[in-house]
Amino acid sequence: MTEWILAVEGTDAGRQIAMILAVMAAALHAVFAAMQKGRVNPWVMRGAMDLSYGLIALPVAVFVVPWPSAHLWLILVGAWAIHTLYKTFQAMAYSRGAYTVVYPVVRGSGPLFTVIGSYLLFGEVFTIGQWLGLGVLLCGIFGLAVYNLCTVTVERDTLNMALALALCTGLCVALYTTYDAYGIRLAADPFTFLAWFFVVDSWTMPIISGIYAKRKGIALKAQGLWWRGPVGGLVAIASFGSILDSNAFG
Repeated sequence: MTEWILAVEGTDAGRQIAMILAVMAAALHAVFAAMQKGRVNPWVMRGAMDLSYGLIALPVAVFVVPWPSAHLWLILVGAWAIHTLYKTFQAMAYSRGAYTVVYPVVRGSGPLFTVIGSYLLFGEVFTIGQWLGLGVLLCGIFGLAVYNLCTVTVERDTLNMALALALCTGLCVALYTTYDAYGIRLAADPFTFLAWFFVVDSWTMPIISGIYAKRKGIALKAQGLWWRGPVGGLVAIASFGSILDSNAFG
């Protein structure tokens, strides 16, 4: 599998596969985000999903894929730091604002920051048509956010702070997208990066969410986490795995 990915990397077939995976990742990411903002507290739900995908990925990382090299461990630590910052901003934003306002801002600002990052790190340049496409995308997503902002009636008193946190989250999305693309391209085996990323990334939020739940008096057993967490974990693996693999193909 790894040899085939390396063989099609940078080809027309590889770019088509990367596009399909990127679209799939975007759809799954929306599902994942909706689950985090859903019936369960965003901090608690994120902790359950992270713990789940870490446990799912652990046997694959230990017994299936090659172990990371020394330099890849350093890259994984960097990815962990960026993703922890991203998840913190995201949970803070979801705790203060409606999903239909916060999420479009996160996803709308992410592509713009990603384009800037890809130019600075990879030297990628874009045509006028690509910039126009980005402009249409941003107008559509931010237009949805503005419409929902004008009509939403819940959490109005904390919505401004939620929007500021959503922009910070979008910046982190761009940062981890660019950084992860850099990391997976340096890995000798992309599946090593993918499996160990989920393991390394999975332990922080369960600790934070456990502390949060204790301070807020949230009864974890009553939240249905025994099934919500694993479902969210599988969606996360499919979503982030698709976007990371698209970077390997592209």
